[in-house]
Amino acid sequence: MSCNQIFFHCSFFSRGLGKKTTLFKRFFSYTKYVSSETANKAELNPKELPYLTDDHGRVHTYLRISLTEKCNLRCNYCMPAEGVKLTKKPELLTTNEILTLSELFVKQGVNKIRLTGGEPTVHKDLLPIVESLKNINGLEQVAITTNGLTLTKQLVNLQRAGLDVLNISLDTLKSDKYEKITRRKGWARVIAGIDLAIQLGYNPVKINVVAMRGFNDDEVLDFVEFTKDRSVDVRFIEYMPFTGNKWETEKMIPFSEMKSIILAKYPDFRALPNKPNDTSKAYHIPGYKGQLGFITSMSEHFCGSCNRIRLMADGSLKVCLFGNSEISLRDALRNGCSEEDLLLMIGAAIKRKKKQHAGKTGVEMEALTGVSVAALTVYDMCKAVTKAMVIKDIILVKKSGGYRGDYDIDNSG
Repeated sequence: MSCNQIFFHCSFFSRGLGKKTTLFKRFFSYTKYVSSETANKAELNPKELPYLTDDHGRVHTYLRISLTEKCNLRCNYCMPAEGVKLTKKPELLTTNEILTLSELFVKQGVNKIRLTGGEPTVHKDLLPIVESLKNINGLEQVAITTNGLTLTKQLVNLQRAGLDVLNISLDTLKSDKYEKITRRKGWARVIAGIDLAIQLGYNPVKINVVAMRGFNDDEVLDFVEFTKDRSVDVRFIEYMPFTGNKWETEKMIPFSEMKSIILAKYPDFRALPNKPNDTSKAYHIPGYKGQLGFITSMSEHFCGSCNRIRLMADGSLKVCLFGNSEISLRDALRNGCSEEDLLLMIGAAIKRKKKQHAGKTGVEMEALTGVSVAALTVYDMCKAVTKAMVIKDIILVKKSGGYRGDYDIDNSG
């Protein structure tokens, strides 16, 4: 679900200070601060890392960073043909801010960072970002998810900079379909990028395939054969409906159906062991170099073992892909927020992460909960001045996005 903005009106009244009215766009809460020394311990004990631990005991050690909103493709399940309205450059994180926040997360226990977009390879500072990340003590892995269009030009230098893991998005093995889904040319360049990655020793090269009924469901077995002579991990991703693709739920092909198609031709198709936080269910055909996987976000969610958080290009922190709540680390950073206060904000967001995503949820309820917590946090910050404060009149003023569309209190009738 996409939700761009939600504004609430909230009144604070204090008998001693008078009345103050404010608008909340994001939320803050409270959690315990943990020193870097504690966080860098080898074992991630939730009791020692409360700022990375949610109320369900999940410790979040995997940070995905969106370097940019820009993309050189226009995949029709991702965005409209005309593209999307981009955030103004001054509102995006700078390279230094990306690295500052990355180091903060790593010092406190994050051990894997994945660079995404938009399309991360269009970011002018991609190479120095990778180099700098690899110099952060405690960071074990730097990965990237890319559409692969420019890999033949960039991958050698990225490997020298220390890039550990490579995911390439490719939804079809047919060039004409590629142009249809991406609205651009470039299929041959992506294949060349995959082969170059294999030659450079990336093993496996992960290939992300969004499975879509009526588009590439007839290529499931072709992708299986693609693993025969290549050290690749083809990962079928269940199509995730959201506002940007008009909630086209009928396009989703469940894991069970894809598995049945493969088993009908390859009866020895078998499961492989998975690590605790793996999102992909791994499978293999004996004698084949590569393997296959299924990311079952819709039919068999893996929320119970989720260890991922996302830093958006504008500095917003999202704790769930399906969630609507965000906090702005950019604003906090630019306002001179201390490291401890930054961690309090991060911990608050993670602590409130839901037990599982709910798909089509109403954005208002989640944001209402967030702004209520924000109001209580303001109370906590001001209680040294006076405890005679009353919080009341939390009212939805305006929102854009979400399943039911825009809302404005002035035009609500």
